[in-house]
Amino acid sequence: MYTVEVRDHVMIAHSIKGEVFGPAQNLHGATYVIDVSFMRQELDENAIVVDIGLAMEIVKETLSGINYSNLDEHPDFKGRRSTTEVIAKWVFDKMKTAINEGRLGPTASGLKRLKITLHESHTALAAYEANI
Repeated sequence: MYTVEVRDHVMIAHSIKGEVFGPAQNLHGATYVIDVSFMRQELDENAIVVDIGLAMEIVKETLSGINYSNLDEHPDFKGRRSTTEVIAKWVFDKMKTAINEGRLGPTASGLKRLKITLHESHTALAAYEANI
């Protein structure tokens, strides 16, 4: 399987309720480095997986929906814990929608799998990966 990966970042605030989260139950900030991996079995007629420039634009546009926001107040996270895993799935769903709407161009129609990786720090990350 061929893979192209693009990277961006977001800065958010949130609190995660539940004793298991210790001090993260309090409102705090986080900066996530986010990798979006696009995968397909075969390259397209231009010998690419996806248009990297367009992919970077759509990732940035997608992340703008949460960048510099308090996820405790964001409608998509109301009543939910905004764990790194949950945020990864949120990004996945938004990217999948963009692909299905054709916003990543005709090359994206051959994509088979998508992986979203959120780096909480240089030592911890979480990801969501599935077929699209």
